[in-house]
Amino acid sequence: MNALIETFNNQNNEKMQKPNFDTKIGREFLAFYLQTKFKQIVNYDKKNKEHLFIDIKEDFIPNFLNRLVNYPDKKILIGITGESASGKSTICNEIQRIIDTYKMPITIINADNYFRDISDLIKKYGSFDILRDNGHDVDAPENFRLELLKEHAQKLKDGKDIKAPKYLTNGTGVSVLNATDVKSNKIVVIEGMATMFEPVRDVFDIKIYVEACRKTRKKRFLERAKFRNQDMENAIKHWGYVEGAGIKYIKPAKEFSDIVVNGEADLEYFTQVIEYINHITNSFECAD
Repeated sequence: MNALIETFNNQNNEKMQKPNFDTKIGREFLAFYLQTKFKQIVNYDKKNKEHLFIDIKEDFIPNFLNRLVNYPDKKILIGITGESASGKSTICNEIQRIIDTYKMPITIINADNYFRDISDLIKKYGSFDILRDNGHDVDAPENFRLELLKEHAQKLKDGKDIKAPKYLTNGTGVSVLNATDVKSNKIVVIEGMATMFEPVRDVFDIKIYVEACRKTRKKRFLERAKFRNQDMENAIKHWGYVEGAGIKYIKPAKEFSDIVVNGEADLEYFTQVIEYINHITNSFECAD
């Protein structure tokens, strides 16, 4: 990908004059340009030893570009999901790092903050683990504030800032409403298992599913448990729960996704792809 960036830079020593994106003709030019560049990325990826893109729906590119042409005032809303330890949070953390480096107009929020408050249940049973062991299906769709997530996603898409809830990860099960100010940006990324649940998934312009094999996900999950000072016996038990929940609630999202991404791809290669996208989308200069 570095070679692709270098070739692009050599071909674009002088930036192209920016079309008037307020006109449909200008936006159609942008759509044609982006389609050409995205196909270039996909073809490069196919030749790469370790693919980043596992699958891309055939109608995704034309549908997305049609949306850019016809609804230019809407922000671009991207949903990212995947089974536990598939790599979706790692990918979003890397996107956040790149955002900070290049000052990219992207907002990232975590859909896990839309968990409903279960503090009363945890108090009743004594702990989150005991609650889980007594059959409470924590990751079931009904345990999320899905209507609120959909409402907030739509507001962000419409260019309106929101106050998102905050789910505390300290084992108390407490969820605080209106806890975090979230700015609507040119691109808004929402990651987490709830992004592809009904009625949320249809709000997104781009739906991404991050996939990794079971062996990799289990290894990551148990390694993560060490950093959380979680007892290994309990971690293995919890893995059994999240694996089952993933098959039941999250894996079906692959069918609805526009792009399936390899969660085991080299992070440096992923970074290069994002940097290249940043290059091509900033290759215009304003007319004097």
